[in-house]
Amino acid sequence: MNDDLLKKINLKINGKDHRVEIDVRESLLDVLRNKLHLTGVKQGCGVGECGACTVLVDGTPVDSCIYMAVWAEGKEVLTIEGVGNGNNISKVQKAFVEEGAIQCGFCTPGLVLTTTALVNSGEKFTEEEVKREISGHLCRCTGYQKIFNATKKSLEENGQISETPNL
Repeated sequence: MNDDLLKKINLKINGKDHRVEIDVRESLLDVLRNKLHLTGVKQGCGVGECGACTVLVDGTPVDSCIYMAVWAEGKEVLTIEGVGNGNNISKVQKAFVEEGAIQCGFCTPGLVLTTTALVNSGEKFTEEEVKREISGHLCRCTGYQKIFNATKKSLEENGQISETPNL
């Protein structure tokens, strides 16, 4: 391999510092799964349309299949492995379980991370805005009502559901 294409990057993943040698053409998804063995992030469509590969970069949901690993230099990345802690699942994960929003689990990590970002934002959302925010995720098992209910429940617990749209 051409040494010009190799670069060492520093990033924080799930609260831990990492220094990783990457090919500058590699996606963040490839680095997370293949080099760091964080397999909770899923390879779905490969073009940023399905949401299965969603992770948070500095708190913002990104499709890691189209986000270049080199862009993550110096940033903080949160994968599903960093949500909750051991046997203590997060409030968002608990809402997904309680609302039956999990079946095969393929889309679940991305949806949990997107919902986590919404909760962490502290903003208020109308039901229509919640639907828009989770619309970048494809699910073939649950139907979207249970996913919507889980996301809404997570936001309601923090007083983040509003009757009027954000302007």
